[in-house]
Amino acid sequence: MESRAGVGRNDFGPPGVAHQVSRITIYTTRWCGYCVRAKQLLDEKGLPYEEIALDGDPAYRQRIFDLTGGWTVPQILIDGEPIGGYTELWRLDRSGQLDARLAA
Repeated sequence: MESRAGVGRNDFGPPGVAHQVSRITIYTTRWCGYCVRAKQLLDEKGLPYEEIALDGDPAYRQRIFDLTGGWTVPQILIDGEPIGGYTELWRLDRSGQLDARLAA
């Protein structure tokens, strides 16, 4: 399991400056086109997220199922609550519910 942070993800800024911890977690693999799309949507909106790459975890499907109830990647959580994958993220965004949910 690998966790990445960087531009568009968890940009913590200068040392000693308060920052907001990412409320979005996305479980991905390198070879997943929908993972790329989900990260692109979040990046375009300027939303920070924590990406957890599962490429090195041979048992990732069981692990992701235990965490989210889903078998596929990406699996996306907002405030620890699974919302599904890219399609569900896109629907939340298109309906305005993603912004509303993150504003709460």
